[in-house]
Amino acid sequence: MSTPVTFGQGALSRAAALVHTLLTVEALLLVGVSPGLAGLLLVGPDPANLPLAAVCLLPLGPATAAALYALHHRDHDLTDLHPARAYWRGWRLNAVPALKLWTPLLAWLTVIAFTLTHFPATGLPGWWAVLLAAVGAGSLLWGAHALVLTALFTFRARDTARLAAYFLFRHARATLGAASLLVLTAAGTAVLTEALPALLAAPVLLSLLHSSRPVIAETRKDFTA
Repeated sequence: MSTPVTFGQGALSRAAALVHTLLTVEALLLVGVSPGLAGLLLVGPDPANLPLAAVCLLPLGPATAAALYALHHRDHDLTDLHPARAYWRGWRLNAVPALKLWTPLLAWLTVIAFTLTHFPATGLPGWWAVLLAAVGAGSLLWGAHALVLTALFTFRARDTARLAAYFLFRHARATLGAASLLVLTAAGTAVLTEALPALLAAPVLLSLLHSSRPVIAETRKDFTA
């Protein structure tokens, strides 16, 4: 049995508690995806290996849902913090539901990425590449909504998929918030290091939860008993 981490009640204590939660969730998320990360290092960057890379990314869905659950349910009682317990509870509850949505999304994104990396061989006009890239970006944003809904609510996979599609346009600000995080992460990865998404996963997911507050509120109000 782990000993609870204790803090005071001031602003510094709240900041320390948040940092403690973020670091714990970050570490556990990395543990959850470590088999896939190891596989990615072995696969290499060849576009022909995209299907194998997709298989390596399968653990990312459940790990992300668990991290979202832990961050959303983080204790506001600063004298009793259990982010690790919340993470593993989120993983147990959401691993299978997350995979039901994450697996087809990965497959679809792999098809798009494979087509774009081999686009000259398709013989399609150039505007198709732009269209495919836009569809891929929209699919990622749908996936962000879907993972948030999966982490925080209990719906059938098809209902979660429909709600995620509905909220893409229903709450444009939430979608734009997710898009901003996607762009910033991609830009930081390109400019700084490919490890950036892994190193900043917990803060990025906390920001995603913050931007998704209208989605969470409406789902709780209108789509749950």
